[in-house]
Amino acid sequence: MRSAVRLIALGVGVGLLVGSGMKMLRPGSFKSLEAGNYFSRSQNYLDLGSFNPKTEIKTLSDRWAAIADDYPDLTVSAFMHFLDNESYAKLNSEASLSAASSIKIAILLSVLQQVDTGQLKWNELLELEKDVIAGGAGWMALKPIGTVFPLYDVATEMIRVSDNTATNLLVKRIGGKGFLNDKFRSLGLVSTIINDFLPDLAGSNKTSAKDLALTIAMVETGKVISLRSRDLFREIMSTSVTNRLIPGGLLKGLGVSDEDPDNSLLIRGYRVYNKTGDIGIAYSDAALIQLPDGRRVVASFIVEGPFNDPRSAELIRDLSAAMIPFLNK
Repeated sequence: MRSAVRLIALGVGVGLLVGSGMKMLRPGSFKSLEAGNYFSRSQNYLDLGSFNPKTEIKTLSDRWAAIADDYPDLTVSAFMHFLDNESYAKLNSEASLSAASSIKIAILLSVLQQVDTGQLKWNELLELEKDVIAGGAGWMALKPIGTVFPLYDVATEMIRVSDNTATNLLVKRIGGKGFLNDKFRSLGLVSTIINDFLPDLAGSNKTSAKDLALTIAMVETGKVISLRSRDLFREIMSTSVTNRLIPGGLLKGLGVSDEDPDNSLLIRGYRVYNKTGDIGIAYSDAALIQLPDGRRVVASFIVEGPFNDPRSAELIRDLSAAMIPFLNK
């Protein structure tokens, strides 16, 4: 009798457990589970922010203006935007100035868009031809005509060492300057235009600080390319070897002097994905900055001035340093 009672009790208990489990597994029941709240909240996890400047950080805008006043013979364009709360700062942000190598950010975006649509393959081989060979930065120009490079290598070297031949190879492959300019306009990059192959020492290729920030923001917020391509974009931007402008300026604002700005920032919780430009008459830098608390900021600067004037680079560092009190808030 006792054994029978025990078996009956065990059966009832198992039945209750199975019944409860089946009820929980019904469609829509995940929302009632404490652990399952992830599913009901998942849409928030996919909120990647937006580029929608709403609230100006006037104190920073004014601070930038005061810094620029110390360099009256230099032309400055600056823009910063918090992707997570839509606050921003600006200084002459829509002025169309010489892009230098910073235009390579928009070219990289266009390449990844074509990878998403299947018009380009990430491992497609591109052949080096005479008309794309360029001087200045990079090593691909030193290879024999007819050498082939995989697309991923060409795109990476365009950013990593700012290879001008790699850039021209990509411009030609994805449709040429006219195609790219149409693409820039369709993306809302109203101040961005490519008129000449790189290195463009005359400065005929144009952009603005706001356009540079918008380009990075569109990628980071998943507006124009897939999340997989966004990861590729971040990965390639992280390889840039030039880190003396925005990264160096952020360290300056933190009161730190270090020969390795990227590593020094990283151990303090900052991650900077940036691309610089330098053609002597114009310096630029644009970056995605990930802050210690996880917030993300896009910032960009362009300075035009006398050829190889060291004050141009120093001005970008000063403007970047001025952001620190507002980034830490």
